[in-house]
Amino acid sequence: MTSNLGESTLCFVDMRISAADEQLLSLLREDARAATADIARRLGLSRTTVQNRIARLEQQGVIRGYTVRIDDELERNRIRAHILITLRPKQMAAVVKALQGMHEVRVLYSISGDNDLIALAVTATVGEMDVLTDRIGAIDGVERTNTSIILSTKFER
Repeated sequence: MTSNLGESTLCFVDMRISAADEQLLSLLREDARAATADIARRLGLSRTTVQNRIARLEQQGVIRGYTVRIDDELERNRIRAHILITLRPKQMAAVVKALQGMHEVRVLYSISGDNDLIALAVTATVGEMDVLTDRIGAIDGVERTNTSIILSTKFER
């Protein structure tokens, strides 16, 4: 997949990244362990250019780290859920801090609408998910929760 990379600029908060950087980040999301030479070939750039771009993005804090994506077969045996959380006024900071301490909570988003937060949680059993949702509901500042068990992942990027 060779592409013609223009240098239009997109803005992320105070960070500016080019369209080429966007495409590089997209490939890294697919496989952060891909060989630089393979990425360079897919982008139509030199290996050195790709290495320099990655180093710059890391230094700028655009790339904050690399992670592991667990095989779907293993994840299918785990209970995953989205937990919608509604807070009482002015309780965001305390609730976020409490949720950070729960290793089962993998991701926490602040959202618009009727709820304030949505958490992605993973446990080994339905019983453990039940206990987790009770623990979240018991956090001072949480008004209510609504949990949806994830049945399958149709795709992930």
